[in-house]
Amino acid sequence: MGSTRPSMQELIGRRRRAGFVGRAEERAAFRRNLDLAPEDERHRFLFHVHGDAGVGKTRLVRELEQIAREAGALTGYVDEGVAGVPEALAVMVRQFASQGRRFKELERLLAAHRERRHEAEAALAVGGPEDREGPSAGSLAVARAAQVGLGMVPVAGAFAVALDTDRLAQGADRLRARFRSQEDAQLVLSPERVLTPVLLNELAGAADTAPWIVLLLDTYERTGPFLDPWLHDVMTTDRYGALPANVVVVTSGQHPFDTARWGSFADFRTDLPLGPFTEAEARGLLADKGVRDEPVVAEVLRLTGGLPVLVTALAEQHPTDPDDVGDPSATAVERFLKWEPDPARRSVALACALPRRLDLDVFRTAVDCPDEDADALFDWLRGLPFVTERPDRLTYHDLVRDAMLRLRRRHSPRGWTREHERLAEAYRGWREEAANGLRPGTEWDHQPWRELLLEETYHRLCARPQTALPGALNTLLPACAADPAVGRRWAAMVAEAGVTADAPAVRDWGRRLGQALTDGVTEAMDLLLTRPGLDSAGRALAHAVRGRELRNAGDFGRSLAEYDRAIELDPERPTAHYGRGLCRRALHDLDGALADLDRADELAPDTALFIAARGETHRLAGRFTEALADLDRAVALEPADASTLASRGVCRHALEQYDTALADFDRALSLNPGHLWARVRRSRLRGARGEWAEAFADLDEAVRRAPDRAWLASERGDAYRRAGRFADAVTELTRAAALLPDYPSALAGRGAALHELGRTEEALTDLGRAIELDPDFTWAREARARIRLRLGEGDRPLPGGSTT
Repeated sequence: MGSTRPSMQELIGRRRRAGFVGRAEERAAFRRNLDLAPEDERHRFLFHVHGDAGVGKTRLVRELEQIAREAGALTGYVDEGVAGVPEALAVMVRQFASQGRRFKELERLLAAHRERRHEAEAALAVGGPEDREGPSAGSLAVARAAQVGLGMVPVAGAFAVALDTDRLAQGADRLRARFRSQEDAQLVLSPERVLTPVLLNELAGAADTAPWIVLLLDTYERTGPFLDPWLHDVMTTDRYGALPANVVVVTSGQHPFDTARWGSFADFRTDLPLGPFTEAEARGLLADKGVRDEPVVAEVLRLTGGLPVLVTALAEQHPTDPDDVGDPSATAVERFLKWEPDPARRSVALACALPRRLDLDVFRTAVDCPDEDADALFDWLRGLPFVTERPDRLTYHDLVRDAMLRLRRRHSPRGWTREHERLAEAYRGWREEAANGLRPGTEWDHQPWRELLLEETYHRLCARPQTALPGALNTLLPACAADPAVGRRWAAMVAEAGVTADAPAVRDWGRRLGQALTDGVTEAMDLLLTRPGLDSAGRALAHAVRGRELRNAGDFGRSLAEYDRAIELDPERPTAHYGRGLCRRALHDLDGALADLDRADELAPDTALFIAARGETHRLAGRFTEALADLDRAVALEPADASTLASRGVCRHALEQYDTALADFDRALSLNPGHLWARVRRSRLRGARGEWAEAFADLDEAVRRAPDRAWLASERGDAYRRAGRFADAVTELTRAAALLPDYPSALAGRGAALHELGRTEEALTDLGRAIELDPDFTWAREARARIRLRLGEGDRPLPGGSTT
């Protein structure tokens, strides 16, 4: 039988893989760690690679990943391409799957997270448990809070948006009354709370078959602000559950580890600080590339200072004479490319530094070459030592790209402008193609479209910084409105363009906006409103976004003032009318809300979100025929919107169209089984038809999904009362009142059930308390009046409330 041990050639190949020379101690320390059991006190659970740009951090991290794979580890690598914990988990899940390990439950939840974020606005725009039609629909506090929730996140149409976790958290209590299940709410409000325990469970399953699981988090100076607190919780607390002991984490960034957060974890962490290559390491790399002549080696060492990216770039050129290394005053770029004899290739390398990321389409735009040569030149570029290939793009090392950009800008300012404008125009064309098939006004919901606009704006800023800045900041407004995370990317792009173009004013605006966005969207809007020259459309959008944020915080007076200002500046902005309509609806000004929603519909016809919101407003006003007409239109435009279907089902129920109402509820629940409001309203319909077994099956399932929801307990208790099960009703309504003290609906329903059980004094006390909490609670007043009439007591004040 043949030996299963690797051959000498294989071992040598591993050591020479990808030309990796140096960092022998760091690689050896990591390899030794994988030979130690987790229980061994010498074992380390966390490695942190850190050092300045150009010292080879990413190359080392990738080498550590390869070492881990050779040891049989399951690995996941994340870099600055992610903007949050959910995105990081999605990247890892895809990589695990490519290694043959599917994290199916986490994949499902990540998909649900993406869907719920996009659905949440529409879900908020339709009815929910707060629309009290009897004693079990919710307390006054819940009703008002949920009606506030009706107006969460209004932007759609011209600047349609995704929801932002920080903003939603301001109204978390209101939103929870609107989401279809507790899981749905958490997936939008705090996704890491739902996703991380599932990740840990999936990792535990993988740990049974893989000797090690290695998670590599690169460019930590960019990802650390959101990944580091999460990682600390995962590794050092049991907040999310237990992390398998055979997980090893590698982080890599420019800065040392945050000792304030991780100081007590020092005994379980290894720091791998990287500096320039030692002379021996640099000589080894040069020798490996065939550069051995001592005068040449000495000149390379002198010019590079041992910086790995520079040593590698020069070694790849195979210089054979000290003169080849160049004049000591030459730029870094000239040193990188001096040994490339083909001027076309040199030109290609310089031209391709201009885009921030490269694919073949961008390459063809940046490079002036015959089409038949493009593929070969692109393949050559991919092999350069300072070019990193990612699944969807190529990127230059920052150090090399920065030097090339400086050279390009200084040597040919007019060429610099011309080339960036050509790239901007190409991105504009691709962006227009991406908009094909999108409903007008929904482009900001479409990530590919956003990304193309981002790069287009970057190149316009690089080409003509001062001229393009006003337009870039006007475009940054809807980016901030879309999502603060999107806004931060735009602010970073503006700052980067300012550095690239040597335009301090542009750079400073980007940095100031980035800082403002860490404090909140309102602060960014305040900053933009101070900028002279902001056009009326931009000012209108800024005021509309401020109005939204104030409405989310429950400050309706100031919110209306902001919307009024937005509409004064731009009367034809549909989203401002829509947002003001939702704000007015939250204040129970239903006629004013309908006027605004009518105007939004006029300005942006066939926008399902606006039409559904108007239909829901009609429904809340009791105008079921008008509501049904709007909801029919909305369903025709968005047939898979479960919330709109549920709202239409409620209207059909009210109009005694029972079969079609049931069909709407069935369809809504087939689309989203966790839609609690649809399930409860189907239960009401079934109860009205005397189908009590089916009605209670729905309520039991709703309570199973969300056992701590007071309004669900109240619904089920009231169903028991209507079904004549009065003792069960008292028990369940008591549970509702315990979950939410001073809950008028639960108290009123319990009072009615107590009366049926002959406990009249307790009944009158509950009904009186419900009326105290909600003086406009007509059903409770009528129930109390009926009891008093039977007792022959008329309007005499009784314990627990005032006279009728």
